[in-house]
Amino acid sequence: MIIAIDGPAGSGKSTIADVLAKRFGFIKLDTGAMYRTVAFVCADEGVDLDDADAVIGVANRLSITFDTSTEPARVFADGRDVTVEIRTPETDRIVSKVSAYPGVRQALLSCQRDFADSRDIVAEGRDIGTVVFPHADVKVFLTADPRERARRRVLQRHPDADERDPKIAQEVEQTLVDLERRDALDASRQAAPLKPAQDAVHIDSTASTIDDIVDRISKLAHVRR
Repeated sequence: MIIAIDGPAGSGKSTIADVLAKRFGFIKLDTGAMYRTVAFVCADEGVDLDDADAVIGVANRLSITFDTSTEPARVFADGRDVTVEIRTPETDRIVSKVSAYPGVRQALLSCQRDFADSRDIVAEGRDIGTVVFPHADVKVFLTADPRERARRRVLQRHPDADERDPKIAQEVEQTLVDLERRDALDASRQAAPLKPAQDAVHIDSTASTIDDIVDRISKLAHVRR
């Protein structure tokens, strides 16, 4: 079985996918982490992000692997642990540019599909239900208010932070700008734009608890089973 969860950054995809995978005993596939890894490696190696051929070259030669035995799963680029590096604001700002190249998406598509071969998975990203697994058993498009998404993203980076701290508030505002810019880029790109599949169930996570959303998706999965 394949459960596909799409949606913009900060909508709760990763958290929901984690809980669902544990509940069903499935493996989680974080496709966003793969694009982030390509973006980080390009920046780390000084690759010109405006040079499509160079960026696509990195995507084609890079070996991206996951260690799903840890929580959260660790991500490796050619054996190097990049779990922390791919979640920084700097990577946030460049990943949409990298993922917009059709050649990058094509390079990672086969890896994503191979990952699901003979496995039950929960896959989360931006084009799971439309491109990667168009025949997924369950498709969900998860959304949330942009400011709430920005707040979640900042608290994800600083789990012990006090939201009343002026520095945290400032980071939320900057993250909101970055998220809205990324939303626009993701939705307008020619290759696999961010959009819900026609048969996806829309869920707004702004005021819902994790358990409520997981329960709802679980019911969808049980019906398909």
